Amino acid sequence: MIPRYQQIIFVALLVTSLAMGGVLWRLRDRAHERLVAGEDSAPTRAPQVAPAEQATLLVGNDAEGSLMTQVQSLPLPADPGARARAVLGRLLDLYAANGSTHPVSGGASSIAQVFLLPIAGEGSTAGGSGRGDSSPDNSDSRISRTSTTQTNGPLLAVVNLTASFAASHPSGLETESLTVLSICGTLHANLPRVTEVRFLVDGQQRSTLAGHADLTRTYLAAEAATTEGAHQ
Repeated sequence: MIPRYQQIIFVALLVTSLAMGGVLWRLRDRAHERLVAGEDSAPTRAPQVAPAEQATLLVGNDAEGSLMTQVQSLPLPADPGARARAVLGRLLDLYAANGSTHPVSGGASSIAQVFLLPIAGEGSTAGGSGRGDSSPDNSDSRISRTSTTQTNGPLLAVVNLTASFAASHPSGLETESLTVLSICGTLHANLPRVTEVRFLVDGQQRSTLAGHADLTRTYLAAEAATTEGAHQ
């Protein structure tokens, strides 16, 4: 005959097991309810995509040493900074594609950021750039002027390239100049208020792109127009 204390222990274990089973069953039901609720609250519509627009790209041509205009349709955000990055990304994608007229690796990911800043003191700034002023002090002071008083005035675009793009860029004055000028011309063609362009590499000033094209100066966007469709 089973002792009484063993019967009590057996009954206690049985009750505990049944209670734990009930708790686990309830937890499973709650987890299922939360999962179903999460599925029901998920968006049923696809996120909105920027509408496709016509973008004008000034594409380098190594064989002719010139810039050629290409018009392409691509999604362009309304924000000017994002818009600038989108058109430059497409330009560098063309350079990275097979059969490119200006082969440069890297593609759209080579554009880290594009900052658009109002130009304060337009007369003195434009004069300095027109002379090809490459003084770091003067250039840095222009970048630091972030006053928005000239909301409809000309803009300075600061293009921040990645170090990997600069490191892999083919060396040579003509090929580097075509890259720089095509970026300047493409920005101005799609954002006419961009009249000046500066370049950084990983957020820092760099003396040249790949040994030749000067990155310490401020470029006038109009300079690109002088090489469009013409031999350098």
